[in-house]
Order: sequence, then C-alpha cells, then structure tokens
Amino acid sequence: MASRPESSSPPPKSGLVGEEDKGANAADSKDLAILDTPFTSEGSGSDEEFEEDLAKNPFLDPDVAAHWRGVYESAEYECRHAFDPTVTWSEEEERKLVRKLDFRICTWACVMFFALQVDRGNLTQALSDNMLDDLGLNTNDYNLGNITFLLAFLFAELPSQLVSKKLGPDRWIPVQMVLWSVVAISQCAITGRSSFLATRALLGLLEGGFIPDIVLWLSYFYTSRELPIRLSYFWMTLSLTTIITSLLAFALLHLRGVHGWAGWRWLFLVEGLITLTIGLLSFFNMPASAVQTKTWFRPKGWFNDREITVLVNRVLRDDPSKGDMHNREAITPRRLWEVLKDYDLWPMYAIGLVSFIPQTPVDKYLTLILRSVGFDQFTTNLLTIPATVGHIICLLIITRISEYLNERALVGMMQNVWILPCVIALRFWPGLINNAWGTYALVSVLLAYPYCHAINVAWVSKNANNVGSRTVASALYNISVQLGNICASFAYQDYDKPYYHDGNTKLIAIDILAILTFIVAKVYYVWRNKQKEKTWKSMSEPERIEYTRYNKTKGSKRLDFRFAH
Repeated sequence: MASRPESSSPPPKSGLVGEEDKGANAADSKDLAILDTPFTSEGSGSDEEFEEDLAKNPFLDPDVAAHWRGVYESAEYECRHAFDPTVTWSEEEERKLVRKLDFRICTWACVMFFALQVDRGNLTQALSDNMLDDLGLNTNDYNLGNITFLLAFLFAELPSQLVSKKLGPDRWIPVQMVLWSVVAISQCAITGRSSFLATRALLGLLEGGFIPDIVLWLSYFYTSRELPIRLSYFWMTLSLTTIITSLLAFALLHLRGVHGWAGWRWLFLVEGLITLTIGLLSFFNMPASAVQTKTWFRPKGWFNDREITVLVNRVLRDDPSKGDMHNREAITPRRLWEVLKDYDLWPMYAIGLVSFIPQTPVDKYLTLILRSVGFDQFTTNLLTIPATVGHIICLLIITRISEYLNERALVGMMQNVWILPCVIALRFWPGLINNAWGTYALVSVLLAYPYCHAINVAWVSKNANNVGSRTVASALYNISVQLGNICASFAYQDYDKPYYHDGNTKLIAIDILAILTFIVAKVYYVWRNKQKEKTWKSMSEPERIEYTRYNKTKGSKRLDFRFAH
C-alpha cells in the first residue's frame, strides 16, 4: 500500500458519502483511534498507487473512516461491529465467498421469484384452455383484468417497500408470499367476471413491492458491480419459470374433465400450492444480514467470523451509504418526500415507463395469437419455450456486456433497438394471420429480446446513493414500469383484431420514444457529472474535507457523488 499524502482528500466516487455525520460534533475515542491507525505502510509509495488503493477502499483516508464510523454508530447499523477500515483479503478469498453467497442468497432469491412468476404468469396459459369462454368473458374483460392487477400492483409498491424497510424484507417477503398463494389457489373457484376481477386485484395488492423488496435484500450482500449480474439471474428465473410452467401446463390442462373441472382450474390449484410451499420455506431461508444468519434452527449460521468481516467491509467499501440505516429502520415522511422530488432520478423513471411497453402486448397475447393462427391449446404452450430460451440467452449477454463496458444507457437501449424492426413487421407484414409458422417465427424473435430490466434496477439502486433513497427510488422505478404495463394493456383492443394494425402503429411510435429516452438520460447524467466536477474542483482542499465530513446533503445531491450512466 502506498503512503498517503498528508492533506489528501478523497476523490469524488459514486456512493462515497451519502448521509450527514450524525456523530461529527465531537469525535469519540473510537474516531481518535482510527486517526492513529496505520493506514499507511512503511516505505515509499507513489500518489498514483495510493489513489488506486483509495478507489478500492475509501476508508484508507482517516477523515472518511472517522466520518462513516460515526454514521454507522449513530444509525445503529446492524453490521457496525464488523466494520474494519484496515482489513484485507485476497481476490480468491472473495471469489469463494461470493460463490457461497450465490448458493445461499441468490439461489433462494431466484426460487422466490419463481414462485412470483408462477402465480403472476399462469393466466396466459389458462387462456389457452378456453378460460374466457368458460367464464363468459371477452378480450376487453381480459384487458380489464390485467389493468386491475397492474393498478393494484402499482398502488401496493410503495406501501410494501415502507413496510419492508420497517419490518425487514426477511420477515415481510415470506408473509407476502403466503398471502398471495392463498389467493392464487382460490382462482380455481372463480365463476365469472366479478370473481375474476376480485382475484386479480387481490393478487396485485399482495404481490406489489415484492421485486424491490428482493432487490433491497440482495443489496445487503452484493456490491453495485455484482448486483446487475445477480439480477439477471433473477429475471432469467422468470424465463425459466415460463418454460417449466409451460411444460406443467401441458400436463395439467389435460386434466380437463377430471372431477368435472376445466384444466385451467387444476392449473391454478396446483401452481398455487407450489407457491405456498416456497413461501413457508422462505421464513427459514432469508437471514436479515450477513451478521444475522445464526438462529434457533441454524445455530452455527452460514458464515464464520472472518467471512462476516469480509462480507461487511467489501460491501461498505463499494458503497459506504449501505450502513447509514438499520435494516429495521422505517422511512420517515421527510426522507420519502426528498426522494420523490429528486429530479435527478426522474430520467430512470421515464425509461421504466416507456421501454417495456412495445413488447408487452405481444407477450400478453402470445397464446391467443398462436391459437388464432391455428395451433391447438397444447402445442401453443410448448411453442412458447423457444422464445423463452432465446430471451434467457440475450438477457445474460446484454447484462454481461453492460458490466464489461461499465455502460448502462446505451447497452440498455439495445432492447428497444432489437424490438423496433419486429414491431414494424407485425404492423406491415400481410401474412400475419395466414402464415402460421411465419407469425410464430416473428413473435418468437421479438420476445427473445435482450431484457434490460436487471441493468435498470441496479442503475436506480446505484444512483440513489443511500439505503433510504434506494428503498423509495426502487419502488418508484417499479411503479413507473407498472404504469407502462397499464398503458400497454390498452394497445390491443377487441375492435382491432386479428391484425391489431392500430395497436402496432402505436407500439412503433412508443419504441422510438424509448430509444430517445435512453439517449436523453445518458446525455443528462454526463452533463450533471460535469456540473458537479466543476464545482468540486473549484473548492479548496480544506473545503472538500469540510464538505465530506460535515455537509448534511444526502443521496445523489452530494457534490462528491457521480451518477452512473
């Protein structure tokens, strides 16, 4: 480690400082001890070497270390006893530990997401078994059901996040899952329009907030660079769920007539029971943090003392603001309002609103489209699998590219660049209904698009720049996505079938808008970073140190924070 210059101040770094120094008025004995700890080594070293070390560990600067220790103590951060600015570890040790995290944490997160998607996505499979005809419903009733679900899902997003932050996602998520699985099972008994809409509304209310809750939980264990890849596994599970449930639906829909039930009733019953089982198991598989894995049913815990120290400090060095709140601490109304009015996060909300609209109607109507061109109900469910496989491959590729290039906006934009020619073809190709296999090939290519949602979610999390802001901002981003899904539900109307010319014309325009939104977001964040950099460089060295330790500005508004783009 190179020796540190006497008056050095930490360079601006994303996530370097995000909360006020609640303990800055008078340094306690711990702070004084930190100032005397050997952050520098004996011997010579260049400024360049120190800057490289500082980029990996901002706590090498004693001013920064003292500031954040005060913040962690004041917030009663649950991992504060494991905070150690001087601890070191090898890359191989960290890789082994991340693999252990993937097995313990990420894998179960994917299992829970599987449960969500089973109950959220099986309506499409039920349609292939003539569910609408059995209940006396039409396309517009189906659209209303989707809108009802999405509205309920949307309204539950922020309240669910606030409850999760207060109780802890490790407690709230299993409760959510058990409750919605009961509603999912009850769908096997719906008899008409009213019960159909009621179950849609209840599912939306209970499932809303689940995704940002999971993202918050994962952020306690993973760095900002690791999170997008883990989220790509998360959404890859969505696609794998589609494959698994398509095969399961192929079997369950053959039960039509057993005990006088339609196949889609058996589908809702069996898949709801699967979700209930996963929900109950989740109570035992979600530790609150790396230091809280020991419990009465797991007396030895998952990690030893050395592993806990590495886990805590590697996450804090990546983003010190992750310790500025306790994991059972509620979001105050003031903090909620601060995030709501943070216009620097609005470009990402705009991306969430428009970027997923163009493909959504095709996805929702896939089984109906395939049935309309002549495929039977069983073949239809199996034909959805190739597009899903392509979707998984493209999702993993685009997320890896984003990580490799450290680029979000332009890589995420590739999703809508992919979709544009496909939607144009849907609008203008004359063989849409008459050519069954041609139509199938076209919609399959469209739905294999490189899904940028994992990139966007991690992008929002990083640019929020502290736990409280991250909690609310993730919910607001997901609300914007749900608003987009609601808009997408109006694209295909009963009067416009079977070609949906009007609907596809609208989707073309929205897809172009989405591409432009990514570009505008990129330009905006580059401009904002230049603004901050200019102000930061105009400050003297003592002014920078004073700002770092005592300025009360929070989150993305801080001058020593730079937006990711």
